Amino acid sequence: MKRSGEWGIALSPSKNWLFWRRSILVKLILVNLLVIAIVIWLAGVSVKDFACLLVKQYPVASGASSNLFDQAMQLYLIRASMLALIVAGILYYFLVRKLILPLQHLGISAQKMARGEFQPCPEIPSEDEIGRLISTFNHLSSKLQQTEELRKKIVSDIAHELRTPLTNITGYLEALSTGVIQGDPELYRSLHEEALHLTGLVEELHQLNVWESKRLGQNELRKISGENVIESALKSFELEMRNRKIKVEANIQAANILGNKEGLKQVITNLLKNVLHYDRGGWVKIEGKTEGHVYKVVVTNLGQPIPNDKADQVFERFYRLDSSRNRKTGGAGLGLAIIKEIIAQHRGEVGLISREDEHSFWFTVPLADVREEK
Repeated sequence: MKRSGEWGIALSPSKNWLFWRRSILVKLILVNLLVIAIVIWLAGVSVKDFACLLVKQYPVASGASSNLFDQAMQLYLIRASMLALIVAGILYYFLVRKLILPLQHLGISAQKMARGEFQPCPEIPSEDEIGRLISTFNHLSSKLQQTEELRKKIVSDIAHELRTPLTNITGYLEALSTGVIQGDPELYRSLHEEALHLTGLVEELHQLNVWESKRLGQNELRKISGENVIESALKSFELEMRNRKIKVEANIQAANILGNKEGLKQVITNLLKNVLHYDRGGWVKIEGKTEGHVYKVVVTNLGQPIPNDKADQVFERFYRLDSSRNRKTGGAGLGLAIIKEIIAQHRGEVGLISREDEHSFWFTVPLADVREEK
């Protein structure tokens, strides 16, 4: 029992002083009041001692009067010190409170962010450390909110893409297993198409995930021939283009570029797949040329009309012009998103120029010779 009581006595002071650890405002006020009190005490003692020294050296009154003078002087200094402490404390409280208040708002916003509520912290008209901290926090909050919204959209899109083929496959297989329908070549072909769609979707998701996690560094980009990369990709589509009676016109300028050969080949491959999915003119034109410090590749063909306000959205994940999301009109909507990710890691840019139903998809990558000159 005695030991328990001793522990109770030991813990009581720490509980009483928890406010010291939780409030920076209290810390600043107490520390600065202590400093002010020490300065006032030193100044008061010095003034008092100096006054007493003057009285002793130049006596103008009796000993009793000298004692009264000392007492009056001491009382005056005490009153003056107390008044100075009170005034300094009040002024300091309001000044420090103005400084601490933005940090309190920042703490509240951080707690809401932890709960999934992305509410920005109120900005302050200041460019000091606290102002920059709040601005950076709001920027971070905005980015996290965009990421969370993108995550939810991706999950919804993936669920939508998987639901239809899985439902079809499950329904047909259940009907076949119960004898409701009999298998025929047309049914098996339909099931095979659904399985191919699922395989393609999973493969594109895997490719996008691989490139997002790869994060190519500047030292990982190698000097390669832009002409060879484009011609290699074109050669793999030569037979399919001929079977689809799509005329290919290539105008490729030789140049050394900085890049990842497999990544850039995949970019060309995805653009050519896009041509096969949406071609309406029976021709495609591929250009590769040097423009300033970059190498620009342009793939042009006739396809489904794209509104001008949708030109930037086609590179987003799962985006389709067909609002019904009919899979017969194209892929899963990840091919151009993969292109955007790969080119971004090459420090390049992507874009689309549309003239009614004629579309030019383009991308740029840095030239190798430019880095060598630097």
